[in-house]
Amino acid sequence: MTGHPNDYSKPELMACCGAREIEDYNIVIVGTGFPTMSANIARYTHAPNAKLMQESGVYDAQPLRPALSVGDPCLNPGAAMIGGLVDVMGMFLQGGWVDVGFLAGSQVDKYGNINTTAIGNYENPKSRLPGSGGANPIGSLAKKVLIISLHDTRHLAERVDFITTPGYIDGPGTREKLGLPPNTGPKVIITNKGVLRFSETTKTAYLDTYHPGSSVDEIVKLTPWKLDVSDDVHETEPPRAEELKALREILDPFRMINIYEKRGYV
Repeated sequence: MTGHPNDYSKPELMACCGAREIEDYNIVIVGTGFPTMSANIARYTHAPNAKLMQESGVYDAQPLRPALSVGDPCLNPGAAMIGGLVDVMGMFLQGGWVDVGFLAGSQVDKYGNINTTAIGNYENPKSRLPGSGGANPIGSLAKKVLIISLHDTRHLAERVDFITTPGYIDGPGTREKLGLPPNTGPKVIITNKGVLRFSETTKTAYLDTYHPGSSVDEIVKLTPWKLDVSDDVHETEPPRAEELKALREILDPFRMINIYEKRGYV
């Protein structure tokens, strides 16, 4: 099955975009929602040997329904390992074993820095956010980071108010100067409008594809920095039939992912 069905939602498209970034045999740290859906779509299509790991310490889970949290008991039966945070953050991440990490944040900037700490001045913020959790070590140590975000001037920023999780910080070479492993960092920002990738020379995000129903002009206007556009910019490939089959028939038969439409992912 290789065709492109016309009946799909924006969250389903975003999940498929994430899946296409995962390669066979990758070890992927996921949470719930988009990351889990993306990683499992990849496993049921082009990357059958990819292994999923929850921040809570479950490795290679085989759940019979979508997990509601990283600690959902449905993740435990049949898993290859049930460990803890120290195993994930210490043995796997610090050991350099994690290929892909999925992250989201209240603010994401042009360098892929993520803010989940405070909006506004840190000492007197407009709002205080929940903090890092495992996001900082994932963003610091995973070989490739995929970021999910809404595409508007509230969630995207030229510079985040606080760097909770480092992207390329303030440009080329900064991660390495601060002691982070070479050849790591964010590779893509998947939004509800398009897919942004990072320039090898400037380490800033540029527009690679625009989703059906969006346009380059619209995305440029919604981006709070001077957004560069790829010379080969084109429309995002819609979900393939085999991707939607895996998502709807195996992973999410109750279409739980579409709750994100109510949260603005349209």
